[in-house]
Amino acid sequence: MARRAQTISLFIVVASTLVATAADARSRLAQDSSAPTPIVVSSPTLAPFQHVRFCLHYPSECRSELRGPDRIEMNAEIADLLKRVNHGVNTAINPMVKSYGSDLRNGWTIAPASGDCNDFAVTKRHDLVKGGLPAKALRLSVVKTAAGAGHLVLVVATTSGDLVMDNLTDAIRPWNGTNYRWLKIQSSTDARFWYEIKGPAMEADGSQILSKFRLADR
Repeated sequence: MARRAQTISLFIVVASTLVATAADARSRLAQDSSAPTPIVVSSPTLAPFQHVRFCLHYPSECRSELRGPDRIEMNAEIADLLKRVNHGVNTAINPMVKSYGSDLRNGWTIAPASGDCNDFAVTKRHDLVKGGLPAKALRLSVVKTAAGAGHLVLVVATTSGDLVMDNLTDAIRPWNGTNYRWLKIQSSTDARFWYEIKGPAMEADGSQILSKFRLADR
């Protein structure tokens, strides 16, 4: 009887320890997941051909930016500026499909009456730089939508994370909160150069952690 009581007591101690450890792991996981995950680049890659043409047509938009902060200090004023520019450009430009191919008359254009995602993105970048934000924190990025279509967005590097300004929505979202496949992004120090993007890392699930504890208990 005494041995059985000791066994039960030992089981309760072990179970309590496992529950406390799992709770601590979940707490640390929640803290880690709440921190903004920045975009991580890998190797240099070719700039989009139309961006090369854009830089020839708008050289001031593609200057090297060695000074200034890599990230914008996020506050209410900056958040309001981003919302106003995103909504304003999305409203001002009439969306249309442009054919590039061999037709060199079409190119990325700042503030056209009608344009595609490329025109929206470069216009937003231009307006934000004009509004006083550092160019090196404003980077064009090529993505693929869930439907597999190529798409250009503007990424704003802030202390609250890398935020996406998109002509498909007025919502400004974290880059890893979109349903896009991330391909390449402008260099922060030289707007003429581009880098491949490493995809968002898969985060450990709380249930996976608890499963490990259960396996260890067997």
